Amino acid sequence: MEYKVGDIVKLKKEHPCGSKIWEIRRIGVDFKLKCKGCGHEITIERPKALKMIKEKIE
Repeated sequence: MEYKVGDIVKLKKEHPCGSKIWEIRRIGVDFKLKCKGCGHEITIERPKALKMIKEKIE
């Protein structure tokens, strides 16, 4: 699936704040994701991020 900056995605696992909804902030070798629940930002390697993403929310 194609992803772009600004897409909202749902991950398989829940963040400690209770949210599964994340916003894609940067795409490249790494993905930068921002939690929509608490605002925490993480950087994850591309292959790992692609495995973690369950679905893209329209």
